[in-house]
Amino acid sequence: MNVPANLFYTKDHEWARVEGKKVYVGITDHAQSALGDITFVDLPKIAEELKQAKYCATVESVKAASEVYAPFSGKVILVNSDLAAHPELVNQSPYEKGYFFVMEISNESEKTNLMDAKAYTVYLEGLSK
Repeated sequence: MNVPANLFYTKDHEWARVEGKKVYVGITDHAQSALGDITFVDLPKIAEELKQAKYCATVESVKAASEVYAPFSGKVILVNSDLAAHPELVNQSPYEKGYFFVMEISNESEKTNLMDAKAYTVYLEGLSK
C-alpha cells in the first residue's frame, strides 16, 4: 500500500496535501484498491463551503458507491474536471492525477484531527487484523 509521507489522512481514507492555505484532496491508495475499478466521481461545486468530516463527494465503482468526507473546513477553489471523462485516474494515480478537488482551508488547527503517514499506516494494519 502506498502511503506518501507528505500527506495527512482521515479514518475514512481521504488524503490531504497541504500547500500553504491550499489543500489538495483525494482518496487513498487503500480506498481505491478496496473499491475496485472507479466508474464515476461526483465532486463538490467550486465555491462550495465544506465542513471537516462532513460529506462532500461520492465515488462509485463496480463494487460500491462510497461517500467522501472533507479533511478540512473551507471553500472549494478547484475541481479535477478530468475525472468526469476519466474516473479511472483515481485507480491509476490516486495521489497525483486522481485528486478530487482543491480547497482553501479556513482553520489550519483542524490538522490535529488528521493522521500523518506513520499513524495512518498503523491504522491500516489494525484494520487488517
